[in-house]
Amino acid sequence: MGRKEIRRSMPLLPISIVMKLTDLSARQIRYYDEQDLISPARTEGNRRLYSLNDVDVLLEIKDLLEQGINIAGIKKIFHMKTVQHHIEDEKNSGKINSDLSDEEVRKLLRQELLQVGRFQKPGMQQREFPRFH
Repeated sequence: MGRKEIRRSMPLLPISIVMKLTDLSARQIRYYDEQDLISPARTEGNRRLYSLNDVDVLLEIKDLLEQGINIAGIKKIFHMKTVQHHIEDEKNSGKINSDLSDEEVRKLLRQELLQVGRFQKPGMQQREFPRFH
């Protein structure tokens, strides 16, 4: 992890600043934390502190919601990104044959997505995020 990434992952920002940066309410931000989409650090007084990476994720969540994707879909997208990074890391470290074609990698990702979908509760396809007014 480079110095820039370390700085971006440092938990420094209180929720009030994150609200201003993302134009999200405290309730929305806490909800995305409860959904394990972000994982802010906690102070000794149990206050959440957010990193710049957390802000990026919140902005991405906001964009995806505006595109009509529900929380279940967002979780799948984030899971697929994690799987893709894991596959790339293993290819780079030599744990996976680096001769895998892009098509083979996509096939692995598709299989992973189907596996995730299999464990999805019925009814999760409906809009899952709460209404914030």
